[in-house]
Amino acid sequence: MPDHSARHSVSVAGVVVDGDKALLVQRRDNAHWEPPGGVLEVAETITDGLVREVREETGLTVEPIALTGVYKNMTRGIVALVFRCRSVAGNLLTNDEVKSFHWATKDEVTAMLDEAYAVRVLDAMQAEHPKIRHHDGVNLLG
Repeated sequence: MPDHSARHSVSVAGVVVDGDKALLVQRRDNAHWEPPGGVLEVAETITDGLVREVREETGLTVEPIALTGVYKNMTRGIVALVFRCRSVAGNLLTNDEVKSFHWATKDEVTAMLDEAYAVRVLDAMQAEHPKIRHHDGVNLLG
């Protein structure tokens, strides 16, 4: 019988684009490269959470352009909403969560990120319509 007491969490990520490149952050805790983002707080709107998370991790204020994908980590029960964004203010600043930044091409995204994160960035860089995908935290499923 399924466990109906289990809860999902919702995260947001902003793929900040500039021409043919996307901004990646390198996390301090595991050195992985990812788009900036994090868990949406219960009382905040999706857009407010997105702007807050990107600002906290990068120092940039962004404007969401489009929802580019919905991704579910089947192992951890996390649903991620990913948006293509443009920077409207601020400067890149490292912090307690992020130790480095890189403006990556599509080829660099594929080489630097686990598949489950690379697809989010690539979808945001090229998708005309939102994608819906499932993964195990590293690899896409189906």
